[in-house]
Amino acid sequence: MFNQIVLLCRPGFEKECAGEIMEQANQQSFPAYIQTNESSAYVSLVSSSELNTHDLITKINFQQLIFTRQWFACDKNPLSLPETNRIPDILDAIKGFADTFADVELDYPDTNEGKSLSKFCKQFRPHLVSALKKNCLLSAHARWCLHLFFTDSLHVTIGIAPIDNSSADNMGIMRLKMPGKAPSRSTLKMEEAIHWFLSPQQQTTLIKNGMTVVDLGAAPGGWTWQFVKRDCLVTAIDNGPMDDELMKTGMVEHLRTDAFTYAPKKQVDWLVCDMAERPLHVSRLIARWLSNRQCTHAIFNLKLPMKKRLATVHECIDLLHQNLTEANIKHTIQAKHLYHDREEITVCITTEK
Repeated sequence: MFNQIVLLCRPGFEKECAGEIMEQANQQSFPAYIQTNESSAYVSLVSSSELNTHDLITKINFQQLIFTRQWFACDKNPLSLPETNRIPDILDAIKGFADTFADVELDYPDTNEGKSLSKFCKQFRPHLVSALKKNCLLSAHARWCLHLFFTDSLHVTIGIAPIDNSSADNMGIMRLKMPGKAPSRSTLKMEEAIHWFLSPQQQTTLIKNGMTVVDLGAAPGGWTWQFVKRDCLVTAIDNGPMDDELMKTGMVEHLRTDAFTYAPKKQVDWLVCDMAERPLHVSRLIARWLSNRQCTHAIFNLKLPMKKRLATVHECIDLLHQNLTEANIKHTIQAKHLYHDREEITVCITTEK
């Protein structure tokens, strides 16, 4: 029986991760409690009844979890392993989990201490995969991914997650390389956002040659660069300087003006915004652009306060929903604490014309 769900998150955001999974569990009338430690980079939701978390993890939509990077259902008690020949104990422990697994993921906390397990996991994984194949436990058509969560090399929590309701990236971390020509590392936030929020088909239809973008707080151009790379025309709004090489492309117009008062002459396809402003202030700005049909879609960051971060996120998203609904705009709002985010979340709003 699986009696807990382990959720991985960014260190320091355990409270927010715990708060939203408890909200989801309560909506499912699933009695549970939280176990976690500050800056541990993971949270445990533990069943306080005979109900099985195996079912709960299929009922909660993973895409709606903002602060959770990855998750899996498992037993509360970790497995102690011998110093050598760990695989037989693991194979014995997973009997009855599922007939077959689509893949196996080796996880560890995203902390300085946890990262010391990276080398061990990389070396151990091929041996484990070989054993799983030998025992006919891997199948491309299986529904579940096997998860091994190590807190050290001799203790592992073993569980499963549905492949269609969990992150496709190991530990929920999208591995991106810093583009050599990009003006700033913030470009990775936009690249991750595009891949996380938009399906491959949406990426080709919603961001394509000739589309127009307004980038508020653009300098030096990290977010602008991602859209220029995709052949879009960008109006960059910022009093600071833009990257010289980016400006030489001829696809960027730089306006040194106030981002909160600027308005485009006609509707643009995308509004993007990464400004160090109060989250409600930014949310009202984005809501105004969308409600006035000055843009069709938007991606923006909300810089979170030190306290009441989850409550602030709810307040901002509720404001956006309310404003767009009142404007009779059909919309989809997604939010995520991306790997390349820090004290912020990224929000994507797409609308139907």
